Amino acid sequence: MTKYDDKILHAFSDDGLLSQNINGFRPRKAQLEMAQAVGKAVKFATPVVVEAGTGTGKTFAYLVPALLSGKKTIVSTGSKNLQDQLFNRDLPTIQKALKYKGKVALLKGRANYLCLERLEQVTAMGVLGDKSVLADLKKVSKWQNSTKTGDLSECITIAEDSPILPQLVSTTESCLGSDCPNFKDCYVVQARRKAMDADVVVVNHHLFCADMAVKETGFGELIPEAELVIFDEAHQLPDIASQYFGQSLSSRQLFDICKDTNIVYRTELKDVAQLGKASDHLMKVVQDFRLLMGGEGQIRGNLRDLFRDKKVVDGLVKVAENIEFLSEVVKKSLGRSETLDKIFERLAEVKVRLKKLMDTTVTGYCYWYEANGRSFGLHITPLTVADKFGEQLKNQQIGWVFTSATLEVGGTFAHFCQRLGIENAEQLVLQSPFDYQNQSLLCVPRYLPDTNKSHTLSALGQLLKPVIEANKGRCFLLCTSYYMMRGLADFLREHSSLNVLLQGETGKSRLLEQFVKEENSVLVATQSFWEGIDVRGDDLSLVIIDKLPFTSPDEPLLKARMEDCKLQGGDPFNDIQIPEAVITLKQGVGRLIRDVTDRGVVIICDSRLVMRNYGQTFLKSLPPSKRTRDLESVIQFLKV
Repeated sequence: MTKYDDKILHAFSDDGLLSQNINGFRPRKAQLEMAQAVGKAVKFATPVVVEAGTGTGKTFAYLVPALLSGKKTIVSTGSKNLQDQLFNRDLPTIQKALKYKGKVALLKGRANYLCLERLEQVTAMGVLGDKSVLADLKKVSKWQNSTKTGDLSECITIAEDSPILPQLVSTTESCLGSDCPNFKDCYVVQARRKAMDADVVVVNHHLFCADMAVKETGFGELIPEAELVIFDEAHQLPDIASQYFGQSLSSRQLFDICKDTNIVYRTELKDVAQLGKASDHLMKVVQDFRLLMGGEGQIRGNLRDLFRDKKVVDGLVKVAENIEFLSEVVKKSLGRSETLDKIFERLAEVKVRLKKLMDTTVTGYCYWYEANGRSFGLHITPLTVADKFGEQLKNQQIGWVFTSATLEVGGTFAHFCQRLGIENAEQLVLQSPFDYQNQSLLCVPRYLPDTNKSHTLSALGQLLKPVIEANKGRCFLLCTSYYMMRGLADFLREHSSLNVLLQGETGKSRLLEQFVKEENSVLVATQSFWEGIDVRGDDLSLVIIDKLPFTSPDEPLLKARMEDCKLQGGDPFNDIQIPEAVITLKQGVGRLIRDVTDRGVVIICDSRLVMRNYGQTFLKSLPPSKRTRDLESVIQFLKV
């Protein structure tokens, strides 16, 4: 046993540094086991994949060996919320307990930092939008005088979705880099510099994958060369990585170019009226193209199908011609404005991207589009990132740690490892220390309504209402579609006196506050509440899931992956759909028991769990709760 192994063992022992310095810390066998596996990955520069059940204490289990190793470490999280929590709460606790002397840094993508150049422009030009946007601009200006980091999440006086925010951040394309007059004080540059110098850097998967994709072209130096990389919430990684190894063009990117060109015309180059005309015309043509795509609300589909419509193709050709024309106009004034020089480069990049998007003959990729309201995005996404990601693992002989509460499916990590090209990794499943047998009950009710009948919604509402009322709310109702979410919320509002909170009616953190504070609350939600939500104690004792969370087979990316799987002789349902639905279901079920004293029931309203053979794969992957099919038994259990 080496000195490093001893340090890890001692840190987690009864009289170790954590017990001595952290209030309420209790050594846990599974936590030590995970810490030792991370230690091994550090020592031998190998990959390790760990599923750590809720309550294992995985954050401490990977931070302690990372800090004790003294090696340059990157910790990447699935969400910005966890990133902030890790940096502001968990990391300082461990630093203090271990008396860690190294430097730590938090690094986010540039869209999270205030751009001083943009702030000056918007203030000088006047703001686009209503009076509330102007009020928000004043609040940001005031906050800017006291902030050290420029991280806009710290500006709590404005809403996180305030329309002023996109106008105050830079994009990779619009940033002037070292030519910017504010370069010396730039918050992004400062954050990056700090990350370069730090021993531990906390990032998120989006930033990590963006940098990895840029590295492919030889420019990725944003995330410093590390000796240990830890992915928390690693189950999200394959989908996020595939976004970054693809290509996208959005109406937002094109509108930004038009807006920035207009700003240059109105502030720096008032003598070049054609800049204003050409950018206004491009904006109009982009808006016309959105109309040709059809669909009112949120739509997604296959680009190859969309391009069968000659009107759509002609519309996109017109967009391309107008991009070319604006580029020619800009070219005539090169050298007169740094911002305009940058716009010329952005237009060149957009032209290349659009050309790629219009040639849908390349195999191994999914060509798809999405549109919502007035905006749209056109995308090319690789069907697998296993080769690219696996290559990174092979090329960088360092420690790689992948961990989450939900990685294995039916007792194996094959699906996860295959999607990321992870080979020869140590694999570890650590059960939660919670006593699920006594703390929880799993119910698949009898007499469920058929899912495809018109009265399903009200029949399901009738079935669940008595249970939710008997529990005085304190319930998450997690739905697999917006249709079910809105329908069940409407039903409960009409037929019960419960306090029904609906995802989307206010911000996520505000909803959770109300849920905990207001009595008889039931929170009806979809995707964004299935994971990363931590409500402990009596406030939540009932989680209801409307049905197994299979992604719609019409979802373009999934459809393309399934077709590809079939071509390779696989079975798309067993190889792709089931594993992904299992991981999502585990996340939803995991909302219930968050602590040793928690107690409650999960109801899954889908008889396929007990009627179909594949139901066993789902049940085998869920916590070992007691089971029932009787809602009366559920009510009795909740009353105790």
